[in-house]
Amino acid sequence: MSEWLVLTLAMAAVCAVVVLVTTLRHRRVGDDDDPTETPDVIEYMTMMIGVVYAIVLGLAIAGVWEARNAAEDHVRAEAQALHEITERVRVYPADVRDRVRADVDAYVGHVTTTEWKTMADHGELTGKGTKLLDRVRHAVTDYEPADEFEAQAYQPLLDQVMAADQARGARADSTEATMPAVVWFGLITGGLVTLGMIFALQIRRTAREMILAGLFSALIAFLLFLIWDFDAPYSRGVATSAEPFLELFPHLAR
Repeated sequence: MSEWLVLTLAMAAVCAVVVLVTTLRHRRVGDDDDPTETPDVIEYMTMMIGVVYAIVLGLAIAGVWEARNAAEDHVRAEAQALHEITERVRVYPADVRDRVRADVDAYVGHVTTTEWKTMADHGELTGKGTKLLDRVRHAVTDYEPADEFEAQAYQPLLDQVMAADQARGARADSTEATMPAVVWFGLITGGLVTLGMIFALQIRRTAREMILAGLFSALIAFLLFLIWDFDAPYSRGVATSAEPFLELFPHLAR
């Protein structure tokens, strides 16, 4: 079952709960109940709670969206650094050049297949990926430049290896969820309180009020799902892909 189908079912369930609770509550009230007598202070509190909760939701969405963009930047930086290695190494002898490029291809192939699946399923990188990147580093650093021209390319190559290693480390830090459990507790509790205030305002069974209450509840459920989905950049519905690697190494995508 896809995550979007789960979202649709969850939103429908939330709407159904709101309608059911409102209907049951309306049956229990007496004939002398006047829904227009809601105290002004409750309306003011509901407005303030809604505003505060909207700000918290906005900050949470901005936070997870920024983390997702950062995860994409890490992938792009790593792919670009590896691509630069394969291009800059062309000044080296053919055997050294081919060995470095083969090591880079082996690393990229592992990342875009095995390691990417491991990140999605377990939220961690693979030990083999680390070893393959070490092989690239050793292939670059172990070669002694034979002339001045090769020596000028040596340091930039080392810089690109370091950039790839740093981007890989940043990618590892981005595999797990970024939202602490206490924040999720606040978001869920705040959503329940906000929805609870709808009933405190004594909504009735008119079609307009029932539709608005259901849509408002579904909106909160959708925003919470959106935060949850963005919270793990590599493993959920709108996940960061390995496309930057495949764009710069198209021969590995065949």
